[in-house]
Amino acid sequence: MRADLALAGAAFLFGTTFLVMQDAVDDVEPVPFIVARFAIGALVLLPVVVVRARSGIPARARTTVLRDGALAGLALAAGYVFQTTGLQYTTSSVSAFLTYLLVVFVPLLSAIVLRRAPRRSTVAGIALAVVGLYLLTEGAGIGFGRGEVFSILCAVSFAIHILVLSEVVRRHDLPTLNTVQFGVVAVALFVPGALVGGYAFPASAWWAAIYTGIVVSVVAFGLQTWGQQRVSPSRTALVLMLEPVFAAVLGYADGERLGLAGAFGAGLILAGILLSEWGNPALDAST
Repeated sequence: MRADLALAGAAFLFGTTFLVMQDAVDDVEPVPFIVARFAIGALVLLPVVVVRARSGIPARARTTVLRDGALAGLALAAGYVFQTTGLQYTTSSVSAFLTYLLVVFVPLLSAIVLRRAPRRSTVAGIALAVVGLYLLTEGAGIGFGRGEVFSILCAVSFAIHILVLSEVVRRHDLPTLNTVQFGVVAVALFVPGALVGGYAFPASAWWAAIYTGIVVSVVAFGLQTWGQQRVSPSRTALVLMLEPVFAAVLGYADGERLGLAGAFGAGLILAGILLSEWGNPALDAST
């Protein structure tokens, strides 16, 4: 129960990201905002890393955590650039549902990288999600434009991030790995951020960066990691599917409306994600 509550709390905090960042990118450029957010997250975790380092971390472990954290950080940076840019052109609710297509992309990318054909239920789940995507955008009158394209690219980037972490997360101290990830995002995007808008944020954008840097990056990632150590990956994915639901509820409270077709499309996306994640014995029997 505590693990489920931790994951639900992470899903809620992740869901608030879309609305908070959408308001922030009205005032500042996306890339500088991402730099500020993850620099704050890295600085908050840094004292924890220093204390742990004093207890003695082998030189080889330090080298591998930098390498693995850099790989994960680059995928994370790409995902947040696409997500934050997409929020300039679409609603927070649509962005949230499209971003969570990452759960569908993970088995597809695994099939390409590991040469393993996806289960039939995965293919069926993808088909449901594609139909839902159509209803969520075209059917709801939103249209499939730049915001939706960026949101889907964000989902692909986050799927790559998950695959990278799945290979490296058990090798390292988690606060150290997260600090390296966050630091790589900030360093990799610092110069582009200075060129495309700079860091002279209004107070409202700084508050949004502080909120997402501490509450979302540090706390939500911490809750998710803690929960994942105690429940299965499938159960983790199921609970985290609350994220786009929370985002849609918060978006509704802020005045956003998906409409009947859009809401049905969002439901189909969630159903496709669930089918892809859990499978179906009848469909997969001969796979």
